[in-house]
Amino acid sequence: MSDQIAYSSIAELGARYRKREVSPVEVTRTLLARIEKLDPALHAFVTLTPDRALADARAAEEALKRGDSRLLLGIPIGHKDIYLTRGIRTTGGSALFADFIPDTESTVVSKWAEAGTIMMGKLITHEFAFGLQWPNHRFPWARNPWNLEHIPGGSSSGSGAALAAGMLHGATGSDTGGSIRGPATFCGITGIKPTYGRASRAGVMTLSWTLDHTGPMARTVEDCAYLLQGMAGYDPADPASSRHPVDDYVRGLAGGARGLRIGVPRNYFFEEVDPEIVRAFDEAMGTLRKLGAEVRDLTIPTFDLSRSFFLILAAEAYAYHQHDLKAHPELYGEVLRERILAGALVTGSEYVQAQRIRMQLCAEVAEAMKNVDVLATPTMPKPATPYKVATDPTLAFPKSNTGPFNLTGQPTLALPCGFSTSGLPLGFQLSGRAFEESTVFRLGHAYQQATDWHTRRPPV
Repeated sequence: MSDQIAYSSIAELGARYRKREVSPVEVTRTLLARIEKLDPALHAFVTLTPDRALADARAAEEALKRGDSRLLLGIPIGHKDIYLTRGIRTTGGSALFADFIPDTESTVVSKWAEAGTIMMGKLITHEFAFGLQWPNHRFPWARNPWNLEHIPGGSSSGSGAALAAGMLHGATGSDTGGSIRGPATFCGITGIKPTYGRASRAGVMTLSWTLDHTGPMARTVEDCAYLLQGMAGYDPADPASSRHPVDDYVRGLAGGARGLRIGVPRNYFFEEVDPEIVRAFDEAMGTLRKLGAEVRDLTIPTFDLSRSFFLILAAEAYAYHQHDLKAHPELYGEVLRERILAGALVTGSEYVQAQRIRMQLCAEVAEAMKNVDVLATPTMPKPATPYKVATDPTLAFPKSNTGPFNLTGQPTLALPCGFSTSGLPLGFQLSGRAFEESTVFRLGHAYQQATDWHTRRPPV
C-alpha cells in the first residue's frame, strides 16, 4: 500500500480521492511513515513539518467533501529550502541561515498552498544553491536513491532524492545553471525549467538574478504540467515576471508527437559526453521519430561560447553575497566561499562581453527555431558522479549542457531515457520557444506514454 500511494501520479491520486478510495489524511500518514523509514539514509529533508502536513490534509479532506475540484488538492509536496516559508525554518542550506524563520512567504509557496497542496517539509539544497555540499557542510548532503555513493545532482538535491524515493508527489526546484534538470536526470525523474519570468522568484533566495528560474519537479511530465499550472503567472513582486498568458498545460498534453519538428544541435552538447548517454539519446530520438516527429541535426555556433555563462553567474553571485561574505566569512563553506570570491575577479568588461555573447546566442536560437519547434540534447555529459570524486576540492566546474538554456531563458524539460550499465539513470532535455511550455510538455508526455523509464523505482 505504501508503494502504491507513494508512486501514484497526481491525476491518479486525485481520482482516488474523489472515488473515496483513499483520503488525504491516510496518504499523508503513509508518506510520513515512509519518510521516517527512508530519510535517515537519504537526507532529503532538512525540516519535516508533520503537524502542518496533517493540518493541510484535513483541510483538503473537508474541501473534497464539498466537491472542490482544484487540480492539486491533497497532493503532498515539499519545497526546496531556498523558498521562504512563513513560520517555518528556511536555511538556504547554509550555516548563515541555519535557524532563520521567515515572517514572509514566497509567491510560489503561497500559490501551491492556495491550490490545496499538502506541505510535507523543506528539502535540502546545496549551500545557497551554488556548487556542491562538502564534507564539513552545516547540513548532511542528500543521497541518490539509485546509489547512495553517488550525488543526486545539485542544487535541488533534496527535491530529486525525495521524489525518486516516493516520499512526495511534487517539489519546487530552482534552476540557475541546471539545478532542476541535473537532479531530475541523476535521480530518474522529470523537471522543467520554465521560461524566464514564467514562475515567480519573489521570496526565493537569489543566486544570479539574470539566470535564476523557479520550477516544479515530479516523476512524470504530466505531473510537472499539473504543478506548473499551479505555479505560473504574473507576479508584481518579481521584477522579471511576465504578463504573457498562461496556457492550459494539462489539456495540451494530449497532442502527441506527430508533426513536431525537433532540432538536435550537434555542436557543443555532444562534446565529452559518455557514449552510453549518446546511445540512450539517439534511441529516444528514434522513439520520437516512430511517434511521428521529424528529427534533424543543426548547428548553432554560439553554443560553443556558452561557457561565458559561468562569468555571469560568478559575478552576480559575488555581488549578491559580498556583504554577508565580508561580515561572516566563517559561516560560508570553504569551497563555496572561494567560488563566490572568484566572482570579484570578473571585470565589468568581461561581464558585458559575456552578456553580449548571451544576446548573440539568443538571436541565433530564435533564428534556428523558425524551422523547428523544439531543441533536443543530452541533459548531462555523464551519469551521476560518485561523491568521492565530486567532493575533490580541486575539481573544476564540469562542462554544462544545461547552462546554455539559462542564458536563453527557454522552457526546458528534463526527462529520463535509460540507464547506464552501472544502473544509474540517464536523461535528455527538450527546449522550446519562449512561453511554449505546452509544446515541450506535449512532446515529453508522448515520449513517456511510449516508454517506461519514468516508471522505474530505485532500490530503497
